[in-house]
Amino acid sequence: EVYAYDIVPACVERAVASGCKGCGSMQEVAENCDEFITMLPNGPHVKSVVLGESTDEGRFGDSKGLLEAGGLASYMKEGDLLIDMSSIAPGVSKELESILSPKGIHMVDAPVSGGEPKAADGTLAIMVGGKEEDFERAKPYFDILGSSAVLVGPVGSGNTCKLTNQMIVAVNIAVLAEGLQLAKRAGADTQKVFDAIKGGLAGSTVMNAKAPMMLAGNYQPG
Repeated sequence: EVYAYDIVPACVERAVASGCKGCGSMQEVAENCDEFITMLPNGPHVKSVVLGESTDEGRFGDSKGLLEAGGLASYMKEGDLLIDMSSIAPGVSKELESILSPKGIHMVDAPVSGGEPKAADGTLAIMVGGKEEDFERAKPYFDILGSSAVLVGPVGSGNTCKLTNQMIVAVNIAVLAEGLQLAKRAGADTQKVFDAIKGGLAGSTVMNAKAPMMLAGNYQPG
């Protein structure tokens, strides 16, 4: 059973239509769950959700401040597990773990690669930082959401791995664009150039995903 909450009611309604149980608050989720998944845009959003709105006041270093913060951690119980699948700075993951651990809350950072298409069909690549036992506890969820999940080190390592992934992906996208532009300006058929090189050493998952979009002039974000 999946309990879902979002600050946008329409998102909760979509989750309910997919078979989830809709909740009106983080507290309601916490009252029904022992394991929690967050996937948010950036570090400040994760800290706000988990620790409360006043994350810039520096008052979350002790358990009293944490219990009064109003974030998800205020309602979580000792032994609960937070699986943060956001792509954020590794230092933020480490900071969260250092605050949650004294309360007995377990955590793994588990960012993903694959974009919207692989999220939709459950074939994401998942990079995980945390303790072995916490990874094994989270793995049944990873098996649903992705085609691979690898524990790469302690908390923060998942997002370090994601940074490595993004460096390699970004360079591939940039040089792919330059290469296709070279072929186009030289008068070659760019579709046939793509067909010719994708099976060779230059071929990659990035090329297969991005070249068709470039050739079609489709630059809509995922």
